[in-house]
Amino acid sequence: MSIITPIGNTVLLHVCCGVCLGWPVQKLRDEGYCVVGYFFNPNISSEEEYSKRLGAAKKMAKTLEIELIEGEFLHNEWLKAIAGFESEKEGGKRCEICFRIRLEETFKKAEELGLKKITTTLTVSPHKDFDVVSTVGKGISEKRFLPVDFKKEDGSKKTRDLAKRNNIYFQNYCGCEFSFR
Repeated sequence: MSIITPIGNTVLLHVCCGVCLGWPVQKLRDEGYCVVGYFFNPNISSEEEYSKRLGAAKKMAKTLEIELIEGEFLHNEWLKAIAGFESEKEGGKRCEICFRIRLEETFKKAEELGLKKITTTLTVSPHKDFDVVSTVGKGISEKRFLPVDFKKEDGSKKTRDLAKRNNIYFQNYCGCEFSFR
């Protein structure tokens, strides 16, 4: 496990992929936060895709000079948790369950590291509903979840542009086999 020393306003940033990492880190820094990344994505459908996304996140984290902690790849447990919701359309109940799983684990990691705040790169995606992600995060811990809509201020474009400049792997779906269709 990584050892970090929380300084000032350190926030644990849940990282869904390398593309989505760029603008959120810059935005949080502009707001006075020290950022530590946490890559936890049991929703990703295959080990090959997981490795590509983790590699891209590591590359972007290095470029941004932040520490990136890797969580466990628990896809089978994720499949059990979303069972019965496989046919939901993108943005439905399955996604809400998925957000909860990832944010709960991020809160656990923050607790383990002694960090008070968490947020997520999920809100930079134009395909993720800020209100749903924020409601899930605040439902877990109103005091500790930092609700930032990274799409604002043209954040989705800024993060894509930064990823392109750094030759970061782009994916065209959220990661789960059900969104792929």
